[in-house]
Amino acid sequence: MPPAEAVSIVPLWQSRPIALHALLQAAYANGGGTVASFDEWWWQLVEDEEFDPELIILAYDGDEPIGLAQCWNSSFIKDLVVSPAWRNRGIGSFLLVSAFARLQQRGFAHADLKVETGNIAAQRFYMRHGMTILIP
Repeated sequence: MPPAEAVSIVPLWQSRPIALHALLQAAYANGGGTVASFDEWWWQLVEDEEFDPELIILAYDGDEPIGLAQCWNSSFIKDLVVSPAWRNRGIGSFLLVSAFARLQQRGFAHADLKVETGNIAAQRFYMRHGMTILIP
């Protein structure tokens, strides 16, 4: 169940990709990640061999996306973002737990992701959810 009454989960095919791109831009505006131009991002996403639309989890408030978890079919979480206006309301935790559940349904025992070295808040967030830091 989503963490707030106003939040709904929407499948990728019901989304507006340009709005998802804007969400990524807003979420990464102050660091923590990057996103390419819309055309580059979208086509790299949907044409990647690890892409599966069922592994993109979208949280919406009405018609606006407020959170996104994008996983690859290799059990890698590529992006997990929450709109700055919706942070600290449980959306990120909900998306991460949902991603874990979808990956587990596919037979994966763990998930991988990358976090920028200086992004201590994200590292703490993932550790609170049972993930461990592995340095290659």
